Amino acid sequence: MEITHQDTIAAIATPPGNGGVGIIRISGNKAKEIAQQLINKDLQTRHAHYAHFYDADKSIIDSGLALLFSNPASFTGEDTVEIQGHGGAVIMDMLLKRILSLGGRIAKPGEFSERAFLNGKLDLAQAEAIADLITSSTEKSARSAQQSMQGVFSSLVNELVDELTELRIYVEAAIDFVDEEIDFLGDGVVEKRIIRLLDTLKNILATAQQGRLLRDGMTVVLAGKPNAGKSSLLNALAGHEAAIVTEIAGTTRDVLKERIQIDGMPLHIIDTAGLHDSDNAVEQEGIRRAHEEIQKADKILLLIDVNDPEPDSLLKTLPEHISITRIYNKIDLLALTPTIEEQQSGTKIYLSIKKGLGMDLLTQHLKQSVGFDGAADNVFIARRRHIEALTKGQEFVQNALKQLQNQASELVAEDLRQAQNHLAEITGEFTSDDLLGKIFSSFCIGK
Repeated sequence: MEITHQDTIAAIATPPGNGGVGIIRISGNKAKEIAQQLINKDLQTRHAHYAHFYDADKSIIDSGLALLFSNPASFTGEDTVEIQGHGGAVIMDMLLKRILSLGGRIAKPGEFSERAFLNGKLDLAQAEAIADLITSSTEKSARSAQQSMQGVFSSLVNELVDELTELRIYVEAAIDFVDEEIDFLGDGVVEKRIIRLLDTLKNILATAQQGRLLRDGMTVVLAGKPNAGKSSLLNALAGHEAAIVTEIAGTTRDVLKERIQIDGMPLHIIDTAGLHDSDNAVEQEGIRRAHEEIQKADKILLLIDVNDPEPDSLLKTLPEHISITRIYNKIDLLALTPTIEEQQSGTKIYLSIKKGLGMDLLTQHLKQSVGFDGAADNVFIARRRHIEALTKGQEFVQNALKQLQNQASELVAEDLRQAQNHLAEITGEFTSDDLLGKIFSSFCIGK
């Protein structure tokens, strides 16, 4: 395999701070030479060499292991060396400086994974899954990222691209041989294949939506009047005393954020100051920040005291484009039964946070409101750009079906080509350099 880059990169691959072991990765055509100068002995491929690591004056910096992975049988597809020493921050810094003095340079964020992608060792979706595995916040999201790393998502996308390629060949051949007596596009074969393709796209998109939720989670803002139970709900969902709760109205003055999970689905819960008219400068700033968070929410839980004589007075102050669920709290004071009501105006849930009544109705509603299925198997991790690419691909395939029914064969071919390009963006087969730079720059250094 041809090496894509001529320079050799190096970076500390273990987290900052002190630890039992620290690892430095080196990749490039001078990786083996640099490592051999560092340890003053020859390296054999895939052999763990115990050695001293020497400075320029032949003094010993540290002792540990050196492992060589020769190209192309390495993560990056280049000669790669791992230096494993003691995990002290100073020691790691001294080793890295020595490696740089021997001809390496500091790796950019994500450059190891970028080289693996450019050298054909993994596709773009797999590369992104590496970063997602590292930053996984739940066990289920970690398992889903592992699925994508193993190529589950990529295989499905590649099958779609292959099917689109075959369809394009069929359609374009029909255009080229339009004078033949046989109507290749009117025999129903292409239409059936496009309909089948749309069904497959729909299923993959639904699974990808689950994967995106596992990766990104959902941002839920708790809003309401003072003392409606917002902070109590945050504590109940978080499972610990994240917010101060008192009988005094207006206890919460600032935004409080907590990351939790429900059956593997990450949730970003944001508690806000009570919404009301106030002359207090501190409260006014808290209310301003509350409205700021509300505008960025995926969902708003509007907390309402069940005894409030004006329960809907805040609705007109909330954005119409964001889903709002009204939570009527303190039903234990009226001896009411926990219930959930689905109405045209939105969902209403009657519960008691203090007594724990109806909390299961709320958690189930949160999952259903975003279509999350915690029991789903074989979910792969997905990003927003994947969802957008699949959606665009689906739209163009649907357009192709309409154009086929209108007997506009040239437009069918063009729509299929556009669909193929959008789907190929997922794996990086058809991707701009700007997008690659944006993706890999978000990775951590050393990966």
